[in-house]
Amino acid sequence: MNLVTLAFYFFAVLTLAFAAVVVFSRNILHAAFALLFTFFGVASMYVLLQADFLAISQIMIYIGGILILIIFGVILTTNITGVEVKSDKTGRLQLVSAGIATLLLAATLIGVMTTTQWNTAEVPAVDATAEAIGTGMLTRYLLAFETASMLLLIAIVGAAFIARKKPV
Repeated sequence: MNLVTLAFYFFAVLTLAFAAVVVFSRNILHAAFALLFTFFGVASMYVLLQADFLAISQIMIYIGGILILIIFGVILTTNITGVEVKSDKTGRLQLVSAGIATLLLAATLIGVMTTTQWNTAEVPAVDATAEAIGTGMLTRYLLAFETASMLLLIAIVGAAFIARKKPV
């Protein structure tokens, strides 16, 4: 096992650990900061897989945009930093049943992964640079790219319309 493989497994375990903190944390601010480290772990795995464009996109879009927006939203919202998720007896029952379902699903997936005869082939080298991706997005996939940007613009305008204060 070489150093790159070892580093990949390290970042995979680190990402899963912080993702578990996101899921099981009772404090929303702690969950948001754990999500930061989860995104960094995913970006690190992209770097190790030589997908530099995806790693930079992960950092710029998810960490630089979405996560910072979530953290500022949590911090600037009054009285939310001390909010903890509370569960009653039905919440414990749901937690136990969800845990059992998760363990059954995980056992099934692991069983399928270990018993399947995987066809492996030599993967040809792909030179997917940012220039090639940008050229593809602005030539062959221009309609899909512009449709997605218009959909995001409509979502932003709709969110601003819903969030504005109604006159009294």
